[in-house]
Amino acid sequence: MDEITTPQLVELPATSNLNDLLAARVDKDPGATIMEHVVDGAWTPVSGREFDAQVVAVAKGLVARGVQPGDPVGIMSHTRFEWTLLDFAAWAAGAVPVPIYETSSPEQVEWIVTDAQVTLVVAENAELAAIVSEVARTAPSLQTVLTLDDGAIADLTAAGAEVDDSEIERRRHLAGLDDVATIIYTSGTTGRPKGAELTHGNFASLATNAVAAVPEVFAAGGRTLLFLPLAHVFARFIEVLAVAGGSVLGHWAEVKTVTEGLGAFKPTFVLAVPRVFEKVYNSAEQKAAAGGKLRIFQWAAATAIAWSRAQDTGGASLWLTVQHQVARRLVYTKLLAALGGDARYAVSGGGPLGERLGHFFRGIGLTILEGYGLTETTAPTSVNRPASNRIGTVGTQLPGCGVKIAEDGEILLRGVHVFRGYRGNAEATAEAFDGEWFRTGDLGTLDDDGYLSITGRKKEIIVTAGGKNVAPAMLEDRIRAHALVSQCVVVGDNRPFIGALISLDPEGLPGWCSMHDKPELTVEQAASDPDVLAALDAAVTRANDAVSRAESIRKFSLLPEDLTVENGYLTPSLKVKRSLVLADYGEEIDALYVDTREQSPA
Repeated sequence: MDEITTPQLVELPATSNLNDLLAARVDKDPGATIMEHVVDGAWTPVSGREFDAQVVAVAKGLVARGVQPGDPVGIMSHTRFEWTLLDFAAWAAGAVPVPIYETSSPEQVEWIVTDAQVTLVVAENAELAAIVSEVARTAPSLQTVLTLDDGAIADLTAAGAEVDDSEIERRRHLAGLDDVATIIYTSGTTGRPKGAELTHGNFASLATNAVAAVPEVFAAGGRTLLFLPLAHVFARFIEVLAVAGGSVLGHWAEVKTVTEGLGAFKPTFVLAVPRVFEKVYNSAEQKAAAGGKLRIFQWAAATAIAWSRAQDTGGASLWLTVQHQVARRLVYTKLLAALGGDARYAVSGGGPLGERLGHFFRGIGLTILEGYGLTETTAPTSVNRPASNRIGTVGTQLPGCGVKIAEDGEILLRGVHVFRGYRGNAEATAEAFDGEWFRTGDLGTLDDDGYLSITGRKKEIIVTAGGKNVAPAMLEDRIRAHALVSQCVVVGDNRPFIGALISLDPEGLPGWCSMHDKPELTVEQAASDPDVLAALDAAVTRANDAVSRAESIRKFSLLPEDLTVENGYLTPSLKVKRSLVLADYGEEIDALYVDTREQSPA
């Protein structure tokens, strides 16, 4: 099979928009909880009626501040309740919210504000507001900068007190499915970010169809805690999905402390990127080692993986089932408690999830539904289903979505979720499409049952001096799963063999040292420690087991610093800016090939 399109389960009127999703939720049960947020240290419910009233009040404030229908309105903040409130208030005012990552540089902020012609920005704190205010000097469209921590919501509510409710009601019905709902700027791994114009139909149609397709997870009664950046399309879609499906939505600003939030909020499903699941596993292993229970944890992990794999091959034996039940009592319930205790499903996107990790989590009782999508496709185009989860794939197409594999292996997409184009960039828009199909730039395969698998990134394919084509993603993902590793960049284009640049994880290093009865090391000390190098060598060797010898990593080098958002080597969505790494670490790459004799990676 090389092409499939799944028909819609729900078709919306052409005149509807995202405001109608909120209206339907509130009309169904005005007093039911739609969101919870922390007030004075406690999770406090907000009913649909209350949230809608706040949306109207803030929308009236935007109108009073001069925001016109179709005006872009910027939001620059960590994930928090006010982010979602501003999002729906902007839609209620007929405006177009434009997310800006809180980690964006002044240059990036200036580009987004100028390119989108943003008229008003709400920043989270004084530091971010100062960046935006400085940008305002050279951005003629920007008239107003407000600060959440300085009372922006209260100020907008007060400013809009004299605006009549009928004006908001009028504006709520201006947009149709084909009108722009938001402009989300791509992460910019290759050049300046482009503003993807996503429509009300992209979000509303995809959300309602996703609820219909996966009711076990997304329908009424669910709870989810957003902790990924709402500036990213993945979290933004889940925000809309929760409103459309009837889930209760919570927000948490800091990923590093998210276990605290999960424990108190108790979500039924979790949204995360693979790196989060990797860290959950590694920290659990290290905690077990610190408590003298490493062997028990490793046995329980192996049992979970074996039990999960057995579900795909006829079911577990009686002995494996008994072991699994014992491991559940000893280990699994404690791991699930760290996620709040009620989570049975997780949705993973933004990158490939390792097959072993997928089986581990399903084995402990948390089924990770891996999916795939891009900014230009409003996040998901495909996702695994609870009743037909094929680990190692990104599932089948959601209703209203189509996929095609081109002759060169590129994944092409079409459907209700595909954006209408890049703002003010007709050339880039034309290049992004092959007729009605959107070119993703990713490579993949489609099996006879319609399950999509991602095999690499078209622009990242490495061609060795011997002519071997190598997709680096599989090797990088497997190595990055190790507790010592933060990032891995596979190299070897036009070189005699494949090599890798690895950065150590400063957060994972102390736990690894404790687990191996070693004194705590700095990152600099670890870079020359024989045990650390041996562990990394073993990790590379295990990763090589998944590929042919011609594709395997022969040598690796440790980078002197981690690759982070702060130093510019990662995008805000945690994707490596490969071209920048290759340019800045050219000497380290050349050093890998000074001696080209066959040798162990270390």
